[in-house]
Amino acid sequence: MPQNLLDLDLEGLTAWFGELGEKPFRARQVFHWMHQSGVADFAQMTDIAKSLREKLQQHATIQAPAISYAHASADGTRKWLFDVGVANGIETVFIPEDDRGTLCVSSQVGCALECTFCSTGRQGFNRNLTVAEIIGQLWVAQHSLKHEPNRTTGEISERPVSNVVMMGMGEPLANFENVVTALGIMLDDHAYGLSRRRVTVSTSGLVPAMDRLAERCPVALAVSLHAPNDALRDQIVPINKKYPLRELMAACRRYLAHAPRDFITFEYVMLAGVNDRAEHARQLIELTRDVPCKFNLIPFNPFPESGYEKPRAESIRVFRQILQDAGYVVTTRKTRGGDIDAACGQLAGKVADKSGRVLKRMHKEAA
Repeated sequence: MPQNLLDLDLEGLTAWFGELGEKPFRARQVFHWMHQSGVADFAQMTDIAKSLREKLQQHATIQAPAISYAHASADGTRKWLFDVGVANGIETVFIPEDDRGTLCVSSQVGCALECTFCSTGRQGFNRNLTVAEIIGQLWVAQHSLKHEPNRTTGEISERPVSNVVMMGMGEPLANFENVVTALGIMLDDHAYGLSRRRVTVSTSGLVPAMDRLAERCPVALAVSLHAPNDALRDQIVPINKKYPLRELMAACRRYLAHAPRDFITFEYVMLAGVNDRAEHARQLIELTRDVPCKFNLIPFNPFPESGYEKPRAESIRVFRQILQDAGYVVTTRKTRGGDIDAACGQLAGKVADKSGRVLKRMHKEAA
């Protein structure tokens, strides 16, 4: 079976070329063609000997996930559904802004963590994505959006994706090795050359994997917090039962010793009547007092049968003001791409559930 070269970082590609009897610089050439130029046809790699191009056509392929559909929102947000086989699809979102273009990348088909407010989690879990399926999302977005003018400035960028956030479908740190390899390609100057400060991994709190990430590939870190105490977080973010808040906060402090930024971003989805009261804001202040951080408040984006509602604007304002008065930097995430179900927490894709969770939930709801 041909080797998909998108599965390999530069070190792996160099080793693979060595097995073909080729010199290391050939690997760098192909790496450039793939990632910087977006070329998937070896015949177009004009500075490579014809004999090597023919050899590559026999033994290799450059294959990103196929696009099932692509949608554009009225606000410029783009969403792709990628076909990853056997009735499975993953979603990827590009959010353009005046000074940046952010790509929200998926790491798994579904998610096994069952956060109760997340549409992806309700779809069940099938499998981890390969490196090619992860980096392929960036490969498609970067090269399909090239030469499109910025909606505000009209300027054209050769590199429309300036920031990557691993906040799409799945828990990135549950697919550790493939995610870290993909991160390495994103950061590699021979590929996308992104700064560690512009690549963010979001986790629900897999503490041992956070420590491994700090050692292997310390990029910016966002923690999906969503609750200020263990009792509430146990209910809405079940992984908290395994790694409670005390352990999570300690892991955050350890990570900061290696991080490219001097703060952790805490993501906080606000659920009406659940975690959006003033007392919850005050509890957050106590919880994070020893963790340099900023908060990103995310008003809940409704999806069918979620059981939750978006909080009132006044609740969000009061909550935010309490945190700001305590000296925290606080942002409230704008809902982008809501008209194409591309907003935070709405990504669902298509998941052939192997976990059995969907069936169990259906039986429970019917009982």
